[in-house]
Amino acid sequence: MFEETIRQLNNLGSTHKIAVPIEADEESYLDKECPSENCLFQFKIHAEDWANLFKDEAVFCPLCRHEANSNSWWTTEQREHAKEQSVKQIEGIIDESLRKDARRFNRNWHRDSFDQMSLEVKGVRKRRTMIPATAKEAMELKIVCEKCGARFSVIGSAFFCPCCGHNSVERTFDDSIKKVRVKLDNINVIKNALEEIGEKNGAEITCRSLIETSLSDCIVAFQRLAEQLFSKISNAPVAPLNVFQRIDDGNGLWQTVCDKSYEDWLTIEELKDLKVFFQKRHLLLHSEGIVDQRYLDRSRDESYKIGQRIVVKEDEVRYLSNLIEKLANGIREASSNA
Repeated sequence: MFEETIRQLNNLGSTHKIAVPIEADEESYLDKECPSENCLFQFKIHAEDWANLFKDEAVFCPLCRHEANSNSWWTTEQREHAKEQSVKQIEGIIDESLRKDARRFNRNWHRDSFDQMSLEVKGVRKRRTMIPATAKEAMELKIVCEKCGARFSVIGSAFFCPCCGHNSVERTFDDSIKKVRVKLDNINVIKNALEEIGEKNGAEITCRSLIETSLSDCIVAFQRLAEQLFSKISNAPVAPLNVFQRIDDGNGLWQTVCDKSYEDWLTIEELKDLKVFFQKRHLLLHSEGIVDQRYLDRSRDESYKIGQRIVVKEDEVRYLSNLIEKLANGIREASSNA
């Protein structure tokens, strides 16, 4: 009686596959999501590169570098949409099969027999139209991997290429400086939001911490960039540990391998200010910002006495980010010519 329905149910359980189309956005980028539950970072990959450059066995998260095969990167929204569309497809298949079985039964039943019987399938006919998963809005930050050429886009920052896993130290540096400036741009927004809920003390502590950590972030970003660029120079010696945290020692290394120094990229006054910032970062990291004799000797900063705590202002960190960026650009050029 239900031959067609049984046949379709067997197909669904064995060979039948339901494919749900995924749309690209208006710039031809596909939505992806990191499968790691600790991350779930969402990003986009150009559809052409996904088809032509990416390997099935390994795709990398741009934020955390989690590695998984290419079938693991559907977004939460895509998976939910696929489930919904699959259920509708199955409902449509079963509905259509039941109606076909009912028509066959009614045609074959002997109406002149003593018993009259017919089958009817009630309810609205289930449609089987497949609706593609729509794409999210295009992301502003477009990136092209310097190693493999894959195109991808993110919101915020990306540290790794999703195609080859390459970490671009120069892009990471640029992102770090950008994040510092974004934090500074939003200091007043954060302060006002906390004050509005009655957290005046919390607003002061939070904003001061953001400014002080931003100073440290600038210097750490520069140190990592300098270490990586220096290590790529063919005739460069092994750089001592943390040497680029020390202005004079790091400067001497660049002079040795590139015949260029910080004085070629910064003015005497800017270099003097940079030394003070580096020493302030040392105080914040190792003595909660309390001034000691070592700070006074190395920074030549006459605005403090021993036992005072340094004060870091927003405009100082903006100035530092400009100095760091200026110095980094000089090092980039010199190292590429070395």
